[in-house]
Amino acid sequence: MLKVLIPTIMLVPTVWLTPAKLLWPATLAHSLTIAVTSFSWLSNPCDTGWSLMNQSMALDPLSTPLLVLTCWLLPLMILASQHHMIHEPINRQRTFITILTTLQVFLILAFSATELIFFYIMFEATLVPTLILITRWGNQAERLNAGTYFLFYTPAGSLPLLIALLLLQNTTGTLSLFILHYTTTLPMISIADKLWWAGCLVAFLVKMPLYGMHLWLPKAHVEAPIAGSMILAAILLKTGGYGMMRVMTLLEPLTPQLSYPFIILALWGVIMTGSICLRQTDLKSLIAYSSVSHMGLVAGGILIQTPWGFSGALILMIAHGLTSSALFCLANTNYERTHTRTMVLARGLQMALPLMAAWWFTASLANLALPPLPNLMGELMIITSVFNWSWATIALTGAGTLITAGYSLYMFLMTQRGPLPNHIIALDPSHTREHLLLALHLLPLLLLMGKPELIWGWTACGHSLTKTLDCDSKDKG
Repeated sequence: MLKVLIPTIMLVPTVWLTPAKLLWPATLAHSLTIAVTSFSWLSNPCDTGWSLMNQSMALDPLSTPLLVLTCWLLPLMILASQHHMIHEPINRQRTFITILTTLQVFLILAFSATELIFFYIMFEATLVPTLILITRWGNQAERLNAGTYFLFYTPAGSLPLLIALLLLQNTTGTLSLFILHYTTTLPMISIADKLWWAGCLVAFLVKMPLYGMHLWLPKAHVEAPIAGSMILAAILLKTGGYGMMRVMTLLEPLTPQLSYPFIILALWGVIMTGSICLRQTDLKSLIAYSSVSHMGLVAGGILIQTPWGFSGALILMIAHGLTSSALFCLANTNYERTHTRTMVLARGLQMALPLMAAWWFTASLANLALPPLPNLMGELMIITSVFNWSWATIALTGAGTLITAGYSLYMFLMTQRGPLPNHIIALDPSHTREHLLLALHLLPLLLLMGKPELIWGWTACGHSLTKTLDCDSKDKG
């Protein structure tokens, strides 16, 4: 655990002590080394579930894929930000990379925390660097408004969670994830218990965000710099899903009674936000709303509380993290050349940048869940588990899938196809740095098709145990 955490912390002095001309190459090499080192976590056997344990941090099959994704994203954010940051004063560049590093440290601590209150503190600490990114390095004047929305939505949703965790500590005497599963189940019959149930979940549903609590997200995405959009879409939305999975097992007696409206709202949100995407003129706003749509499916899969629902939610979170981050990078390459995010003004770019159009096509197909990509596997598992819960949900999930395909193709056709507008006279060619950035997003997505059990979560343990038992029985035979 520390072999990744300590080098990440040491990236801060590296940033401030490196000569100006070597700042970006040195930090990129350092962060890429950390990312490659984190792959060693994926090879841990999951006989007991937990591994690499100490008093406050540990890994299990649920947190490992999200931790590796977090480490993998830092070098990609540095690659994506280099072009537009290089013209700023050197101290601002150093501060920018320091904030990205700080955010990664908080996320590593949040995903590996074994105490719920420690997880809560790190979960909230990620707010500060993200807020600085949006309000200081955002693109337009509305960034302060976006920062205000982000600042007030997240803590307002999180305060009930803090009270709920303190009550849980008072009742059970512990908040350790190792021990909580062995404590006696509470009766959960009063109205106060139902409020406690809602308090535990609201913070995560706001962070995901569930439809109806999503108004902060499009603003934050649109106004954030490219690194802010990437980390928001790929990791910060996933902290909500991860927190829900962790807390769900503690809320057991009440969940079957109280989760119905949230499941229906999540699935209804898939249709509503997908329909909003079809009307968007702003490219970044379209990608941001598509994130809300995908997270609605994830929330539904988690609230169903079946092994397939949980696995599908984790697979979709990882696949969506890579896909949406790649789409934001593509939107940024367009913005750096045309200086507009309005799709009507910057279209037909396949004529000017044909190789970039291939990346657009791949990312759009991943977004609409083309087989055999992990996106489809996650969506199918969630849709199957939701259908098993109630056959009527096929109308909502089916319509949502259809609309997702519609807006993904709409986005691709609007940006890439058609004649090149007359006002776009000269465009910079696509750079090797951008192609490397997109390859590092989409190649892991394609490679996961070969070994999907890396991102199955808790179900992978059962799968590996079954294989072991099969091998043993064959040996005995």
